[in-house]
Amino acid sequence: MKKPIHITLNDKPVELAVEPNQTLLEVIREALCLTGTKAGCLVGDCGACTVLVDGKPVNSCLVLAVQVHGKQVTTIEGVETRQGLHPLQAAFVDKGAIQCGYCTPGMILSAKSLLDREPRADETEIRKAISGNLCRCTGYQKIVEAILFASKTSP
Repeated sequence: MKKPIHITLNDKPVELAVEPNQTLLEVIREALCLTGTKAGCLVGDCGACTVLVDGKPVNSCLVLAVQVHGKQVTTIEGVETRQGLHPLQAAFVDKGAIQCGYCTPGMILSAKSLLDREPRADETEIRKAISGNLCRCTGYQKIVEAILFASKTSP
């Protein structure tokens, strides 16, 4: 039997009915048609499905949708600002921190959570913040450089 949930998704109220065993990842991608959140390993190891719940990064493949009732959920689609790309998104583009792009949404959301807490984070803090996000293409250096750049140029 489906359960009703109410969330704030990317700053907009959303009401929907979900199966008790449905993951947040499934709801985001299938019910809400927001495909920026990627399905990777589906066991919480890769971070491709990272979203923010009340500002904290979570692996949406491990969270049941019913667990986020009453919470604020941010996906990569909710990061862009009215002025355009979020500074992190722009830094990833400008610094060449994107290869295939599969890990990018999760990396950006993990980095956003960090920079929201620590706007001038250093390299050690950045590496720790993205340690749950795997990238098979870039070797991480350009990703770290992009996040450092964003931390220095964001207001």
